Amino acid sequence: MVRKVCVVVTARPSYSRIKTALKAIDDHPELDLQLVLAASALLNTYGEVSKIIESDGFRVSYRAHTIVAGQNLNSMAKTCGLGTIEMTSAFENLQPDCVVTIADRYETMSTALAAAYMNIPLVHIQGGEVTGSIDEKVRHAITKLADIHLVSNDLAKQRVLKMGENEDQVFDLGCPSIDIAANILKDPSLNFDPIAKYGGVGANFDYSDGYLVVMQHPVTTEYEEAREQVAQTLRAVEKTGIPTFWFWPNVDAGSDGTSNGIRSFREKGNTDNFHFIKNAHPEDFLKLLYNSKGIIGNSSVAIRECSFLGVPAVNIGSRQSGRQRGINVVDVESEADQIYNGIQKIFNIKSREGENIYGDGQSGKRIADLLAEVKLTFQKKLTY
Repeated sequence: MVRKVCVVVTARPSYSRIKTALKAIDDHPELDLQLVLAASALLNTYGEVSKIIESDGFRVSYRAHTIVAGQNLNSMAKTCGLGTIEMTSAFENLQPDCVVTIADRYETMSTALAAAYMNIPLVHIQGGEVTGSIDEKVRHAITKLADIHLVSNDLAKQRVLKMGENEDQVFDLGCPSIDIAANILKDPSLNFDPIAKYGGVGANFDYSDGYLVVMQHPVTTEYEEAREQVAQTLRAVEKTGIPTFWFWPNVDAGSDGTSNGIRSFREKGNTDNFHFIKNAHPEDFLKLLYNSKGIIGNSSVAIRECSFLGVPAVNIGSRQSGRQRGINVVDVESEADQIYNGIQKIFNIKSREGENIYGDGQSGKRIADLLAEVKLTFQKKLTY
């Protein structure tokens, strides 16, 4: 009997984290993919990921508009509440055999709550990891709500087991985003013009002699400092004078502060070396990273995919605190001089050898194969 696997994508990072698994599930003869899009994945402000997903050939089964405007702590909590209502409707409509939720964003809590209360087996991808924000609490809460755990490495598996989960329900399959990174290594050339393809605003500069990539999000536990934190990064990157592709932040508490800081800088500062882009296809984004001088900011892509690709990274502040990282990462505080010095350090990194911390590039197929054969059960045997 064909299993109905419902995968919920709520944001642009969620898509890159699950894309190869979506393809493998869709292609598997014993699985029926039900794709639900929700939250910022449907918003043009954040790159309208839905259009990218559909252009990649996926059929969307259900759309749930769940984002409450505000970009503050209240709006995040209310979004979770509205999301739980909408996910309940989605699952009631689709009647899946299992639900897949991804990582640790606050919107994913809605998926987990709805599936758990509806007695639908919940599959959690990327549990057991540690970071320095509310995301860690969300991730661990979802672990306790989930029935099957697909983790990215052995350290994450050990954490999930220490939380009391049954060993026969925890599987180290790697992260599907690494599959995309492995695939672009077959042809890593930057075979497109980012400005011509993705538009955006800012300088139309010559980047043939090298460029930087910046992706900086607000830290939800420090959301009131978001504007000043991004101002520090802007000053440091401006000082380098190097052409820079800067990607818009996620929809988190404080994202309005980050966005306003960028807009204010554009109005007052010298932005000759900046071009701002909302979003890009996962493959294009990784090619842009691979061919850059390095990535600056606090995105997990600097820790995960860039460790595999060997791309130098300046990681700013506490957002990725505790996450397992490779030799490609230089950690700095959110202070312009430290960030600038960190950029100079990554310029001196000689080796670009990648590390398989989060997978080897075969995770998507492994996930689909496991979902076709694993015993699906809602009730768990407690091991406390």
